[in-house]
Amino acid sequence: MRKGATVGALKLKVGREAVIVAAVMCAAGVGSVIVIASHEPHPDLAAPARIVAPGLVRLDAPEGKRLLFESEANAAFLPLVSYFETQKTLTHCGPASIAMVLNALSVPAPTATAYGSYPLFTQENVLNGLTESIVTDRAVERRGMALTDVAQVLAVYGVSVDTRYAGTSSVREFRKLAVEHLERPGGHVIVNYSRTALQQDGPGHISPLGAYDADSDRFLILDVSRYKAPAVWVSTAQLFAAMAEPLAPDNARTRGFLLIRAPSDNDRRPASAPPT
Repeated sequence: MRKGATVGALKLKVGREAVIVAAVMCAAGVGSVIVIASHEPHPDLAAPARIVAPGLVRLDAPEGKRLLFESEANAAFLPLVSYFETQKTLTHCGPASIAMVLNALSVPAPTATAYGSYPLFTQENVLNGLTESIVTDRAVERRGMALTDVAQVLAVYGVSVDTRYAGTSSVREFRKLAVEHLERPGGHVIVNYSRTALQQDGPGHISPLGAYDADSDRFLILDVSRYKAPAVWVSTAQLFAAMAEPLAPDNARTRGFLLIRAPSDNDRRPASAPPT
């Protein structure tokens, strides 16, 4: 297209939706295109959930951003966000959380089939021949993962994991240990909690923590089910109470949390499944 050339407005109709190309201008051989779209909302499309329960603070809200910028223990945040995973099914919160943490710790990963020859932990390869004695992907499809399953899978890849249950811990101990891990590089915390206790949709859930703000006494949950709930700041008391909920009406055992440390260089090992 020649310099200075202009093209008149074009009106295109696609079904009931009309897209109007308002102007096309070119300068020095590089065109600038302004597109104005006007259409009725499609009945099959809907905005993601935006409302959170009282007491929770969305990370992307002004208050949530302030808490992150002023938080004292946030060494885990950027490594985790750099490898954020949205769980691929309603039951894959465990594999998604595991993949995020292993990638954040730079643990040697198997090849990710979807990405050619590049190594990366994904929800598709984190469970493999090395972990089949612990849990299989088929079992996760049916019932998800227990906290002990997550801990054992992480241990297979050489990371240090300390499993704690709310029923044998306390708010004070949880706060102390979680902050110690979140404020130092190479430390991570995964929590297993009741969604209903936080007035969220669904039963039990697993996700990593991203940061802690001392002034508000809140932890940041990097929720791996982004289609259901956003990342939120929750008070320590609320989060611990959600972890202290029984697993089921007929199972008094509580949920809990995992304290995770990076493997030492001597303990690092390639994470590849044996040939099948």
